Amino acid sequence: MATGTRIKTDEGQGRPTLALGDLYAPIATELADAERIFQEELSSRFPFVQHLVDHCADFQGKRLRPALVLLTARACGSVTPSHSVLAAVVEMIHTATLVHDDILDEAMVRRHAATVNAEWGNETAVLLGDYLFTHAFHLAASLDSTRACRWIGEATNRVCEGEMQQVHHRGNLDLDEASYFAIIEGKTAELTAVSCRLGASYAGASDATVAAMDRYGRELGIAFQIADDVLDIWGEERVTGKSLGTDLEKQKLTLPMIYLLRMVEPDVAAEIRRLLDEAHADHRRLIRPHLERTGAIDRAWQKAKLHVKQALDALDVLPDSDARSLLRILAQYVVRRSS
Repeated sequence: MATGTRIKTDEGQGRPTLALGDLYAPIATELADAERIFQEELSSRFPFVQHLVDHCADFQGKRLRPALVLLTARACGSVTPSHSVLAAVVEMIHTATLVHDDILDEAMVRRHAATVNAEWGNETAVLLGDYLFTHAFHLAASLDSTRACRWIGEATNRVCEGEMQQVHHRGNLDLDEASYFAIIEGKTAELTAVSCRLGASYAGASDATVAAMDRYGRELGIAFQIADDVLDIWGEERVTGKSLGTDLEKQKLTLPMIYLLRMVEPDVAAEIRRLLDEAHADHRRLIRPHLERTGAIDRAWQKAKLHVKQALDALDVLPDSDARSLLRILAQYVVRRSS
């Protein structure tokens, strides 16, 4: 489960950094159980289908959502066998959304591997995403309570709504900040929120604590998506391991660009709009100097940090514990990562 990603525990103070593998060490056994459940549930007697499922393993990097289920459970009480099942469920849902996102973005690379659509075409990718979704609900239904199926179903609906809203607003260069946040709260934050809600609820936490953990996951998910949107413009493909510039190419206005168009001079704004209308991923090279000059990138990062602070505030309901400390570090990692 360990990855090469580093987490700064005290930025700028010269203290050692922490790898995600180290952060997940207290839940390593449960994460391994979740991975085993993931593989067993998706096992197919057809070699081609199995090959596709195995290929998806290349996309699983940070394990953020299953880790949130398990760390929240530990912070709220204890991890049960149900939590490993739930961790596998949310990872299936997340992987399905990645497969479908890559079709929408026409992305060629994810985590240094060819996307399913690039390798086998859109039809196969659509069906594989559906296969992952249906198996997630089948697995959630294996639990004694219907709560997980209901919550996962509601969350998946909101994820799809967010994605449809984003597609609807492609090419809308007047997208405002409120609409942007409505999109990302659905397409990204909803799944991190339900991961934390499930972890807390199935650990027997009170309704107030479950609500606070939902808030933690939601704020963390918003910050995570802002960071992703910044990296799509500002990152390096060799570091992130996925196709970059797809937001610009698909004319998806994200927070850095919303700020930029608001901050630049009218003639520069007109030139940037022209570049966006031409919809070419390489145009990020021409736009990046304006993002740096105006401070639009910094402003977006500051907004992400504000949501991290709100996530951290939600943890105040929890007693002191190693798991709570790890949830704090995980939230701080979101705005310090480079991939």
